[in-house]
Amino acid sequence: MTIYVVEKNEAIRKDVSGMLEKVCGDAEICSFSDSPSALAAARKNRVDVAYLDDKLPEMDGLLLGQYLKDLYPSVNLVLMTRKKDTAFGAMSLRASGCIMLPPEETDIRTEQRELRYPYGQTEKKRVFVQTFGNFEVFADGVPIQFKYSKTKEILAVLINNKGVQTTNGEIIASLWEDDGDPKVKSSYLSNLRQDLQNTLADLGLTGIIIKQRGSMAIAKDQVECDLYEWLEKKKASRYQYLGDYMNQFGWAEFVHAELDEIVYMEEDNA
Repeated sequence: MTIYVVEKNEAIRKDVSGMLEKVCGDAEICSFSDSPSALAAARKNRVDVAYLDDKLPEMDGLLLGQYLKDLYPSVNLVLMTRKKDTAFGAMSLRASGCIMLPPEETDIRTEQRELRYPYGQTEKKRVFVQTFGNFEVFADGVPIQFKYSKTKEILAVLINNKGVQTTNGEIIASLWEDDGDPKVKSSYLSNLRQDLQNTLADLGLTGIIIKQRGSMAIAKDQVECDLYEWLEKKKASRYQYLGDYMNQFGWAEFVHAELDEIVYMEEDNA
């Protein structure tokens, strides 16, 4: 487990780091006095838990926490504050917890015991797919970059179809609807499929796409996906559907009604 302590006050930073070393003897504790240094380190090496001063200079703890979540969706964030009203910010960030400064060892023990994403139970798969809100695909915590933006949308279509083989025609219909010459779009789709194949191959992720002649599907067992876990576990899921789904794609609007209906049924049965 790698734990970051980002605190501008040197004495507090040392106190928190020392308590964590005592509570989590096998953890790697990395301390930083400012947000840019912590963020630069996180871009190179994964972080599992981050204790963040809410009043950091240049970039406060809430903003730094959001950047860390963008890199590692299952990072546990614990805000450290001198004001009780910071708890609202922690809730909006979906933080793991919030402690008052100066810290007590009992606070550290409680936060480590009650982590939102327990260490060893998350990120078991290299690929994490975020569908709630904007669609994004992460490999080892880093967003996958494709040559063409439409390549990413192909992945979104496959994720939305939940492992069902999706034909080239169905992909074209989703990406372009009735816009343009079908033959031209078929040629473009070939380029997109090649971009998808090359990008995943470069990352050693060829197994997440199941290809057949004229169709493709996502290998559900090869990815961690907020939608899939929520559909399986509902309220017990680490991820919760709050009315936003693949916001950047117009065709995804039709899925909202289906997901909303599931929410209503769950509430009626509660």
